[in-house]
This record gives sequence, structure tokens and C-alpha cells, in this order.
Amino acid sequence: MEDILQGLNEAQRAAVTATEGYVRVIAGAGSGKTRALARRFAYLVCEAGILPENILCVTFTNKSAAEMRQRIHRLTGDNDTGYICTFHSFCVSVLQEDSHAVQYPKNFLVLDNADIDAMLGIIYEERGLTLRHMTFSKARDMIEIRKLFKDPDYYRDMIAMPLAALEDKYRQAREVSDIIFYGYLYQAKKCFGLDYNDLIKFTLYIFAQDAAIRRKWQERLEYIMIDEFQDIDKLQYELMTVLCGYHKNLFVVGDPDQTIYTWRGADIRYLLDFDKAFPGTQTILMMQNYRSTPQILAASNALIAHNRTRMQKSLQPTRPDGAPVVCHHARTVQAEAAWIAGEIAALHKAGVAYRDITVLYRAHYVTRTIEEVFLREQIPYTIYSGVQFFGRAEIKDALSYLRMLAYRDDLSFARIVNVPRRNIGERRMKFLREAAQAEGRSLYETLCAHLDDELFKGTKARQFVGLIQSLSAGYADRPISEVLSETLDRSGYEQMLRTEGSQERLDNLAELKQSVYEYETTCGEESTLEHYLARVALLTNSDAAGGRDQVRLMTVHTAKGLEFPYVFLCAMTDGIFPSKKVHTWPAMEEERRLAFVAMTRAQDRLYLSEAEGRNFDGSPRYPSRFLLDIGPEYLTYTEQPKAGLLAEAKDYFALRERYLLGEAEELPFGPGDRVVHGVFGPGTVVQADRERAVYHIQFDEMQTPRAITFRAKLEPEP
Repeated sequence: MEDILQGLNEAQRAAVTATEGYVRVIAGAGSGKTRALARRFAYLVCEAGILPENILCVTFTNKSAAEMRQRIHRLTGDNDTGYICTFHSFCVSVLQEDSHAVQYPKNFLVLDNADIDAMLGIIYEERGLTLRHMTFSKARDMIEIRKLFKDPDYYRDMIAMPLAALEDKYRQAREVSDIIFYGYLYQAKKCFGLDYNDLIKFTLYIFAQDAAIRRKWQERLEYIMIDEFQDIDKLQYELMTVLCGYHKNLFVVGDPDQTIYTWRGADIRYLLDFDKAFPGTQTILMMQNYRSTPQILAASNALIAHNRTRMQKSLQPTRPDGAPVVCHHARTVQAEAAWIAGEIAALHKAGVAYRDITVLYRAHYVTRTIEEVFLREQIPYTIYSGVQFFGRAEIKDALSYLRMLAYRDDLSFARIVNVPRRNIGERRMKFLREAAQAEGRSLYETLCAHLDDELFKGTKARQFVGLIQSLSAGYADRPISEVLSETLDRSGYEQMLRTEGSQERLDNLAELKQSVYEYETTCGEESTLEHYLARVALLTNSDAAGGRDQVRLMTVHTAKGLEFPYVFLCAMTDGIFPSKKVHTWPAMEEERRLAFVAMTRAQDRLYLSEAEGRNFDGSPRYPSRFLLDIGPEYLTYTEQPKAGLLAEAKDYFALRERYLLGEAEELPFGPGDRVVHGVFGPGTVVQADRERAVYHIQFDEMQTPRAITFRAKLEPEP
């Protein structure tokens, strides 16, 4: 017992031992919340005697869930770690147990983006659509938006409507968006596939319609813990509220100052108003920071204090004093990149590994200049925006073979029936699709029925069918890793890669085998192929380039939840960070929270940089208002911006802030006013757009009006 509570500070200990009722933990950046969560789970199991299977611990990434399971295993020594998973993974567990309530089989498919794109490909081919009508990326976004807002009851069609009726709805659709949307619903139901939205929607539907199932899960989950509660969305909140309705033991951990996903549906109010929604809530503040130096924390605290929608608090340092937070003002973006490269080179010469250095930025496009300089100076780097491990072609192929054994679904069939080549190309696939449609069969069943057709002579279709049938026999009684190895061998897939000389792809398959083995050892008897495939479909990037000695480049959003010894936060220029797309005060507060998250990733050293210059409209580039928010007392400047530039920036920010708050006085200019622009000369104001913070001006020397930001210097015409 001493081991579980040992080394915890007062707030952490209070969180770990608060077992009953509603508990809200406000955990600042670097305050050890993951440690507290793991210890609380272990405390419930070891001290209170609660069965792990009666505890739900929700994390927001599968990587976090895996790390949590490892921590708890070390504390309890028990391989049974209950439900430690994401909301979506938990819903998979519910649906695999109770899918009969929605007339879906237990072995339903969990769809990822690659599956959705494959369905879109079928729809586009059937209905004569092209990417000119809508790209796949926009189509996926459109489907998600319709599911969340325009057609929130769509799932009722998937549950209650016969497949033929849903197909009719798709065939009769005429608008492009309707064709894609109903075509997708039809394709998904056809293969009993569910995407991330469906998982929660279907689970909530079951709980709403079947009181016995709802009560079963409520009674089972005696204790519910939710990490990163500031990122929770409406559907997740509804699910959580249902699940805790019996035992009323709900423990949430989050930091309102790290809410950076409102664009994905997160609502800061769920955390801030938790005590109002759940009367009797105990609130615990964990403010001791174990990550960053006092200098980094002082600058971070000064920044976030400017937000109004927050809980007033400050991170408290536990580490000794460190180096000051450095801020660099460059004359050009090229000079800024050169300064960053120079500082990194100096750090490396002093013995700092490249892998301990990370460059953060608001948007990917700002890396172009940095990359050019890094290449010239021979600084090794990697950008964290590559293809996710489970999205790589060879991994998708291997998993599609496994899905064929379990599901025989059309998506997997289409992906691997001709990989390696079996002479089953487009012509034969078109025949199979048309025949499957006419005969009401799956593509695999259709191929089996037509093996003797002339069309399939001279192909390896029979060998493929024989392979699937042979591998399917008894797979349920064998380890998944063994089934995978045999499949890759007998299918000829690994031999194909060897022939191609694709060592990197072979290495990726070896990594997949290792991940399957690790899954088997941690899940025990529950490690069925179906469970594994459902879990994999929910996985996010788990292979961020780890071992190589390279500087890491990533967006601030990507860096959420991570920490790095040395952090360079670049392009701190107004219009980049904060983004020029910010037009409201809540949006500006989210940008400031994002900057706060970026700064609190740094452990030992933090470097901030920006560059002056001109924007496309001729207006000057100002240092980010966030640098002014921090204040000069918390920053050590290598070179200060000119006093005139700072004065202009402060005037512009003050004016802009009034607009954001909806407190703007009369604008200096209105429609019809004559003005003079420093670059474009005299013109007439056509319109003042407060939402975008621009004037529309018809300049005398131009044929069409221009949108000019409020920050641009305009003088009244003499």
C-alpha cells in the first residue's frame, strides 16, 4: 500500500484516495495527472478491493491508454486492467457484446479513413462522380458534418431501414452531397461497418432503447475516470452521463487552459461548470509542475492570465531555476530560420542530442524556410506529419487479409484479391461487382460462385479462394500472431516485398507482428482476432519517429500531451500565431491556450522567435500579441523590435481587441469615405467588414475593390 501512495504530493494523494461521488481534478500542465490516474486505479483495486473489470478509465488516445495499462500493471501486478480505453474503444466493447439490440452481428467492421475512401471510390464509379464534384477529403468532412448537425438522426436509417430501402434512397438521390451521403450509409450497412461517429451514436441508441442493457453497463462500471476532460464533446458527455447514472462515481481530470479542440466539438464549459451539472462535486487543484523550469512557467502563467474564460490559477514550479526564456526578433523569415539553426547547432556542439530539440509552429506552411536552412546547414530533422503506421499500404494489406478471415467483407476483398497479382484486374472486378449486386452476394461469395466461368480461367482466383478457406479454418483457436505470420507467408505477400527489395516495408510488417504479440500478452483470453481488428481500426499514429537523432518539427496540436527538453516556438507573428482566421474573442482565447500548451511543452529551455516584414496587402508584420501579453520582464531579447513597430502593434492590438469583444467604437472610416493607402494610393471605402476586420476599398488606380485589413495604415484624403 505504501508503494501506491509513496511520493505523491498532497493534491495527488487527495485525488488518488477520493473514491466516492463526483470528483473534478484541475490538473495543470506537467502536474503528474497521468501518475495520479494510474495510482487511483491501483488504489481502487489493491486497497478498496474493486475488480478491475468494474472500472472504466477513459483516455483520449490509444497511445495514452496503452501507457496507462502498463503503469497500472506495474502497480497491481494484474494483467486484468479493466476498461482502459478511448470512448470509441469502449463503444466497440459495448457493441460487440450487445450488437443484437441493433440487429448488427458481433463481428461488425470498424471503419477508418481508408475504408471510407474505398467506399467513396465505389460510389463515384457507380454514379459517375469525379473529384471535380468533391474530393474524398471534402466528402469525408461533409459526411461527418451531416452526421453531427444536419442529419443527427441518420443512424436510425442504418438501424431500422432495410438494406434495399436504404439502397433506393441512395439510387434516387440527385444532389451530389445526397448521393455521397446516402451512398456511404448504404455501403456501410451493406458490410455492417461503423465509423467513429456511429460507434457512439449506436451505443447511445442502445442505452436509450433498452433499459436492461443500460442498467447492466451502469451496474458493471462502479467507478468511471475520464482523462483530458477539457476535450470532451457533446456525444461523449451524453455517454458519460448515462454510464455514471447508477453508482454516481465519476472522476474527471482536465485543464481548462489546455482546451484547444473546440473546432472538433470540445466545450470548455463541461469542465468549468462540472460542479453545477453534478452537485456535491469535490474539486481538487493539482498545480505543482514537475516538467518545466520556473522561468518557463512564469512566462506561461503571464500569457494565460490574459484569458477571461478560465479558472484563475497558476502553475507552481518544483524545479530549480533555469535559463531565461529567449525571444528573438529577426529582420526576415530567412534570418529567423538561420537564427534557429544557429542556436540548434550550438546546443548540439555543447552535447545536446538533436532528438531532444523540437521546433513547434502554428501551421505547417511556416516550415518551408526552416527546412531549407536545415538542409543547407546539414541539421537532421523529421516532420511529424507523415503517413500513420496503420495507414501504410503494407499494413493495410496485411490487416485486410486478416479481415477476410473474420468478415469476408467487400472492402478487404477489393484491396487484396489482386495483391500479390492474381490477374484479377479492373475488368474482372467490374464483373464481380455487377454480379454481386444482381445476385445479392458479397464479392467473395460471387467469386466462389463463378470460379468455373471462362472469365476466371487463366487467373489465380481458385488459389485465392482456397487460401482464404484454408486460413479461415480454425483461426479462432490459434494466436493472432501465428495466423498473421502464416497469412503473410502463404499469400506470397512477404515474398512479393522481398522481390521488390522493399526492406522498409518488410520492417514495418515485422513491427506489426511485434505489436500483435504485445497485444496478445496484455489482453490474455480476450485477444480474439475480431477484438484485435476492432482495436486497430481505432488506432492513431503510434510510430512517431523515435530512435533516430533528429530535430523534431511539429504543429502545436500534434505536440499536445508531449514534453521536450528544448523547444523552439517559431513564427510568433500576428496573423500566424494567433491565426489570421480569428474573428471572435472565444477564438482568440483558444489561440492563447494553444500558445500556452506550446510553451508548457518545454522542460529545460524555451526559445520564441518572430520576423518582421510585409504582408501581401502591404501592411506591416507585427510581433504576436502573445509576446506582448507575456511582457518583457519574463523574456530575454536577443534583439528588441523597434520602438515604433511595437507602438504600432500595441495600437492595432488595442483596436482589434475592442472589435473582438464587441465593444468597438465607431470605425475611423465608413462607406463613401476617401482614404489614402501607403502602397495603393487614394481610394473610396465601399464597406467595413467587422467580422473579417477589413475595409473593402475601391482604389482609383484599380479596376476592382481590395480587402484591406484594419491594421493597415490609412489616412483620410486631404
